[in-house]
Amino acid sequence: MSEKLSVCLINDSFPPLIDGVANTVMNYAKVINEKHGKATVAVPFYPKADDSGFSFKVVRYPSINTERLIDYRAGYPFSYETLEKIKEENINIIHTHCPFASTFLARTLREPLDAPIIFTYHTKFDVDIARRVENKYLREKVIREVVKNIEACDEVWVVSEGAGKNLRSLGYKGDYVVMPNGVDIPKGKVSPEEIEKATGSFELPKGIPVFLFVGRMAWYKGLKIILDSLKKIDGMGDDFRMVFIGGGLDKEEVEKYSKDIGISEKCIFTGPIHSRDAIRAWYSRADLFLFPSVYDTNGLVVREAAACSLASVLIKESCAAEGIVDGDTGFLAEENSESFSEKLHFLCKNPEKMKETGKNAMDKIYISWEDSVENAVKRYETVLENYRAGKYKREQNFANEWFDAEGEILDMVCKAKRKGKSVYGISVRKIKKIERKRKKLGNIVTAKRRKIKKAFFEKIDRYF
Repeated sequence: MSEKLSVCLINDSFPPLIDGVANTVMNYAKVINEKHGKATVAVPFYPKADDSGFSFKVVRYPSINTERLIDYRAGYPFSYETLEKIKEENINIIHTHCPFASTFLARTLREPLDAPIIFTYHTKFDVDIARRVENKYLREKVIREVVKNIEACDEVWVVSEGAGKNLRSLGYKGDYVVMPNGVDIPKGKVSPEEIEKATGSFELPKGIPVFLFVGRMAWYKGLKIILDSLKKIDGMGDDFRMVFIGGGLDKEEVEKYSKDIGISEKCIFTGPIHSRDAIRAWYSRADLFLFPSVYDTNGLVVREAAACSLASVLIKESCAAEGIVDGDTGFLAEENSESFSEKLHFLCKNPEKMKETGKNAMDKIYISWEDSVENAVKRYETVLENYRAGKYKREQNFANEWFDAEGEILDMVCKAKRKGKSVYGISVRKIKKIERKRKKLGNIVTAKRRKIKKAFFEKIDRYF
């Protein structure tokens, strides 16, 4: 790239809240800053967040506390202060990683920054929506609107072919590019001393298999399959220790269920662990990684485990199992406790098979963040060329026009603030014209919402 790469990475989650996508954004920013140009991260404000330790700039935009409802704070992306801080970085690529507030912010920035938007589809967000929106009509409407938000971006990336198929199943009709994520854990196990430091306070008898799960403590991650499978092998006489690392809304229920079925004495719930060194030590200590999730689109934790020569048991044809060969680079089971427990029972009797497959996983499926981001940067160059050549055609609709107008207004406010009362060569007439345009578009949005609300209540009336 002849000019310096300057990327704005946007996401709804970021430390102090940690999840797979937040981890992705941190690693993109770190590698871009170190090797390819400059990265700026734009994320919602969190109280007591400390961004001083990052090697890249973090811009916090206004948010409200919705953590009890959705685990995250909801960002408010229409802030001229946010735009002003981001414009200082001379951004030429906008890369959003969440289809909600993050992509609203990206669409608002596109006009004043004159930069293309890339969206990466990481998560089956329809599952999260289904958990929180019980009414089928509203749920389908929310999903359609989110898909429209994704389609408004200039290019769409997915982290796996399975993720692309899921996005298509939700109604997305555009093209996409498969861009797998990497892992930030180097190849190889850590030293025995480091393992002891991280795991030594827990009862892990030698010679007894240690199974590990790392991730959000949510039932839809397949946690019931894990617990029911462990109950079955416990009944077959297999001894084990099961370690769950992570927090989440379902953590208390999961712990209670382990007690209800009588295996809690063999289960360890550590809660969230933020130290990557400690996580790596747990991967190095465990004998098998259990990840029966059909929710995850990529399963970064599977590659993290592989980095430490730890094989995974996964669900056949799940996105997390993409590229895994059963018995060679991992183990595959059907999505039920009978099949999963059969695999665990076999492996308890064949510990050498776990070690052999773990080594194969490290050698064959590992991908570093350096390699992953290098692939992304090459594609950034193509996206920028396509954008400047006018190859990305945006649909002319009220939503796109509204976001463009919102971006223009915020940009003018920024310029007015810098120049005092003058508006940096932009006439008051033009400002009023854009304000009228935004008001008109707002009226259209309001009318459409009223129409949707009316249709919804008419639908409800049929059942009463």
